[in-house]
Amino acid sequence: MYAHSANARAHIPQPPHSAGQALNGLRTRIEPHQVPSPVDAIEYDRTQWESEPYMTLTGTHPPLSTSDYVAIDQGNASPRFIRLSTWALPHSSRLANELDIPLFVVLQPFAEPDPRDEPVPVVDFGPDGPPRCDQCKGYVNPWCTWIAEGWRWTCNLCGHASEVGATYYSPLDPQLLRVDHPNRLELQKGTVDFVVSDASEYWEVQPPTRLAPSYILPPAPPLLPTSSPTPPPSPPKSPTSLPSTPMTPSGFMTVQTAPPPDTRKPTPMPHLFALDVSQTSVVSGFFRSSCDAILLSLYGGIDQDGNTIPPSLPEGCSVGILTFDDSLHFYDLSPHLESARVLIVSDIDEPFIPLRTGLFVDPHESRSVLEQLLQSLPSRHEGTLVSQTCLGSVLAVTLAALTRLGGHLIAFQATRPTLGPGALLESPSLTSSSDPDHPITIHDPDAAWENAGEELAEAGIGLSMFLGACEETGVGAIGLPVSVTGGALFFHPRFTPAHDGAVMASELQWLLSRTAGYTCDLRVRCSNGLTVSHAHGPMLATPPTYSAGILTSTSTAVFTLKHTATLSTAAPARAYIQSAVLYTTPSGQRRVRVHNLAVQVVELAGSVFRFADMEAVVAGLLRHAMARMMTTKMSTIRDELTESCSAILYAYRRNCAANTAATQLIIPEAFRALPMYALSMHKSKPLKARNVSPDVRAYTMHRFLSSPVRYTMFNLYPRLLAIHDLDDTIALPNPETGVIEMPSLMRDSYVFMEAGGIYLADNEELQVLWIGQSTSPQLLRDLFGVDDIADIDPYMSEFPRLTTRLSQQLHNILAHRRRERGGRRTPLRIARQNVDAAEIEFADMLVEDNNNAALSYMDYLSLVHKQIVAAVQNGGSLLSPTFSIRAPW
Repeated sequence: MYAHSANARAHIPQPPHSAGQALNGLRTRIEPHQVPSPVDAIEYDRTQWESEPYMTLTGTHPPLSTSDYVAIDQGNASPRFIRLSTWALPHSSRLANELDIPLFVVLQPFAEPDPRDEPVPVVDFGPDGPPRCDQCKGYVNPWCTWIAEGWRWTCNLCGHASEVGATYYSPLDPQLLRVDHPNRLELQKGTVDFVVSDASEYWEVQPPTRLAPSYILPPAPPLLPTSSPTPPPSPPKSPTSLPSTPMTPSGFMTVQTAPPPDTRKPTPMPHLFALDVSQTSVVSGFFRSSCDAILLSLYGGIDQDGNTIPPSLPEGCSVGILTFDDSLHFYDLSPHLESARVLIVSDIDEPFIPLRTGLFVDPHESRSVLEQLLQSLPSRHEGTLVSQTCLGSVLAVTLAALTRLGGHLIAFQATRPTLGPGALLESPSLTSSSDPDHPITIHDPDAAWENAGEELAEAGIGLSMFLGACEETGVGAIGLPVSVTGGALFFHPRFTPAHDGAVMASELQWLLSRTAGYTCDLRVRCSNGLTVSHAHGPMLATPPTYSAGILTSTSTAVFTLKHTATLSTAAPARAYIQSAVLYTTPSGQRRVRVHNLAVQVVELAGSVFRFADMEAVVAGLLRHAMARMMTTKMSTIRDELTESCSAILYAYRRNCAANTAATQLIIPEAFRALPMYALSMHKSKPLKARNVSPDVRAYTMHRFLSSPVRYTMFNLYPRLLAIHDLDDTIALPNPETGVIEMPSLMRDSYVFMEAGGIYLADNEELQVLWIGQSTSPQLLRDLFGVDDIADIDPYMSEFPRLTTRLSQQLHNILAHRRRERGGRRTPLRIARQNVDAAEIEFADMLVEDNNNAALSYMDYLSLVHKQIVAAVQNGGSLLSPTFSIRAPW
């Protein structure tokens, strides 16, 4: 610990440049230290689950997404994969409406498990596929029951009894469990992967031919490398397989003699890298950084910290290279060539594929050709004067090349596409309203980008994009196909290689190593009495099935449930949810990942609130808000978020604490931090009541629509650490166990900061280190090796590595955060108090203060309290059309 002077210990006022809105009317007197804080819940939950495993059976409240915990699958899927807004479902629609808690299912099907978790079991039933219900097509799972001495099983979703084939039959024990139950992972685990590569009825169906396709389909698809490694062997087949006449996904009995003609056999995933070689891309260094990042991802290397980076591309995958400006440049990468052969297509309105062999190659067989090409491309285009690009044409040729294969297009774009299909001739600032209260306007000529996204998703092609723009690029339009296909979007405005090069390289490594599958189809099934009414996520919605070109470990969707009948409360009083994702692994194996969940059904309002999950509610409300931004005024969306928050708290008061004084603010334990997160949504970049760049607003909207719960919570309420107050043993390896314990977080407000402190704020997109003007020289020497705050380089992208304890602690914290993000770096900024512009971004992260054109947390809590008091005194529902207290903005 460091000694601090009296001035250094003094609290600092909020800077004037971050002022927000003032509350109209009287302000309720609330002590800042008594206000419910998200930090209290985060730290309490982390302490509880750090050393105790979470058992997934019903009846317990799951850990928060912000905690690192071990989940033991007992038949229910881990909350890493699936979360509900309440783990005790109301038995009727009437009770659900009275409580105003939306019924959300937050699904992250390929979430990264904790290293201490058991791996997801893989089960192979051979060419017949896994057993399925004859009626609802649900998959066999731990919650189905066995009858007729084991010859039939009752589906827990629809109640239908399906026959068991002779080869899957097993007698029952006295407890009516199968005798082979201990050997059947599909009957024990809530999450399981079924291998269906040999079952042709599960193969991807070719997309229908459109009346006016946007591409010229070649007579035959490009050849993939024939010597690619074969997919990994399937796990040992189940000792008993299904009959030779299986039940197909459509529900008809069939004898498989040959694959259907309109299906395609699973193959390893082809990757096509498309690079912008326009003048802006070359001059800014974005093009060279893109080439370096691809080389590092394909073959590994040494990063700037001296760490060895392994290759990120999964084994067996093929790659292709395409560059573009006002024309398209294809490269023959055949391994027998000394150097890549380039073929230029200048017809960007009706582009075509000029070669069939050599477009996709094994990166190891063609290593010399690829390395020579990627190393020479920047010098080839040095001095180019071409300033326009044709990104829409790139999507068209990608469809032509991969529509019968599926795959992944990774585009690097530095300028606004002004040529070819979907050309954006005007800046987004000119086509969008300057009023921050108006709905977002996306300029998509002839719906070209939306249609391209639908075609890509139907063909099983994912699109990911790296944007390194020095000007507005129209993210709202060109990001549409990224959102629809399930790809990832990475945004680096005003790209500089020194700050953003290493970050982009780590993002590409993360993308290639964390992509779970392609040509994905998702379906959510519920037990009788429940159904899916809405869905929001990175996919093409064609209910009841949802399609995506690719899904990564962070791809997350939110489904809204509604009652279609009253749920039974007779024992065992459970409702069931099952999600199934049909996908192809990057190595070319066709699988179905199934998540099962059994949830208790209750009649009491108190039980619903007791097992409520605030994180799922916040994630669902935010998705609904993002989905409405193009049709609804943002001021209306913000008001509705406030009313939704007040309605939940009012419902608790009305149903569970009716005898308390009308003027007393009552907040249920499960929703103690809900007002803070509701206010944080108002202050987020998409909904902020302040002028925000159209590109930034569109990018953050895309991120929220596809991001996991953990990212959402830490972005809305950034993590804040007091670096100067770290204990001597924290963030350092334990001498006995080697475990590094992370420090506790602090609240996001200047009220809790000191003038002589150093603070690290992290919102998952950006890290800002704030340095107070009264910081002691010893602190500066230990962190930066300088004595004066003026000597600190504000443009550094990495902290210096010193031998001091504080420097080691800071680097351990940053390394831990990076591991949490799967190896992905985030940009780093230095903010010296009243000196650097980065302090504006830092101040905006302190969401409890009066900033971001919104109220402070205490004022917002007063507003919510006023709404609840008015509802108590006047009666009625806060969400009714006739009752409303609008926010002051």
